[in-house]
Amino acid sequence: MMLMQQIVNGALLGAVYMLVALSFTIMIGVLNFLNFSLPGLFALGGMLTWICLHAGWGPVWAMVLAPAAVVAVALVTEWLVYWPSRLRDPTLPLVSSLAFLVLIENLLVAICGSDQQALPPVVTGLNIHVSGLVISGIQVGSLLLSIGVVIWLSWFLRATGMGRQIRCMAENTETALLLGFNIVRLVRMLFIISALLSAVAGILFACNYQQVSPFMGEEVGFKGLAAMIIGGVGSIWGAVLGGMLLGMVEVATISCAGAECVNIVVYGILLLLLVMRPAGLLGCAPQQEKL
Repeated sequence: MMLMQQIVNGALLGAVYMLVALSFTIMIGVLNFLNFSLPGLFALGGMLTWICLHAGWGPVWAMVLAPAAVVAVALVTEWLVYWPSRLRDPTLPLVSSLAFLVLIENLLVAICGSDQQALPPVVTGLNIHVSGLVISGIQVGSLLLSIGVVIWLSWFLRATGMGRQIRCMAENTETALLLGFNIVRLVRMLFIISALLSAVAGILFACNYQQVSPFMGEEVGFKGLAAMIIGGVGSIWGAVLGGMLLGMVEVATISCAGAECVNIVVYGILLLLLVMRPAGLLGCAPQQEKL
């Protein structure tokens, strides 16, 4: 039962890493833009959830207002970071998005303080007990929501007109322009999707681990980036595989060797994989279709 409990915990943590990895994948796989503001959006989603619950507005309002606010900030990032610098030096949008990350974190510190804040339980009394295995209602809901998000994203990219346009733009932006696609609308949709993925990840992290801080996105963001690289840059299912793999490895490492060894093992695996398989586990070859 201890093994099954660790698998559940690893799957839950992996789901968070998976969503963050997907948000990175959407941006870099289509726009070739490593958006470092995404960890800030992750933290913003978690902190806004705490603010709503602390103010007594209830979890429903938190689940609505937090993603809406995160999307609004992401659209500001698009307007101020991506469009002004997309045709200039490739390092400019990278540095600008990093500045947005620092700005978001310091605004949260100014509003909420730098201390770690505790969240009240969102769902109580729905624990599932099976022969010593305990799965809370929020864990079940989080896993189901994460799976639903992945299925929806895969369906959206392959079965809808806008999704097919996004995949075409991922292959060649000039071809997408020649075909008459509205690039501005597609880019905006990509920013919205990546922001929603980050917001959902931040909300799930906050609700499951019942703690938030303005800097909570930094470590999770690095792990999500590592998950994307391990799975394969530009691959949706690679991000899913990388996120779940990292979650399982982290929980197993904590159980066997202690929390102080987690980063050694995680980034050791990343370095080893980059040496042995630079494209990642499910990475696309240059001539293959992205996403």
